[in-house]
Amino acid sequence: MPDLPYPLWNPGPAPQLQASRDRATGEYVFPALPDASPLASRHDVVPVTGTGAVYSFTVIHPSPKSGLAPYALGYVDFPGPVRIFGRLQGTDRPAIGQRYSAQPDAEFGYVFLAVPA
Repeated sequence: MPDLPYPLWNPGPAPQLQASRDRATGEYVFPALPDASPLASRHDVVPVTGTGAVYSFTVIHPSPKSGLAPYALGYVDFPGPVRIFGRLQGTDRPAIGQRYSAQPDAEFGYVFLAVPA
């Protein structure tokens, strides 16, 4: 996993992404604020739970010289509400409203995996 100054995943047996929730407004911020942030004292670190729905996406087609296959990037809305940007995996073509769960990823920190209907 990338070395980050904030808690990306909770330290439990069932990993969940971590976000920060403003105590006064309830607004979520992703990723969770680092302890050194001047705003950290106003926020609680909370898990991003459940599955999310694709809000928007695009498919990237790298240059053939790169040898990389096309991949999808998108915004996924999770309960909270919190909207998170990342790679969409598990289907050839995502769809608006399609359900995804957050999964740990060694290269990117996290990816979204399509949830079977």
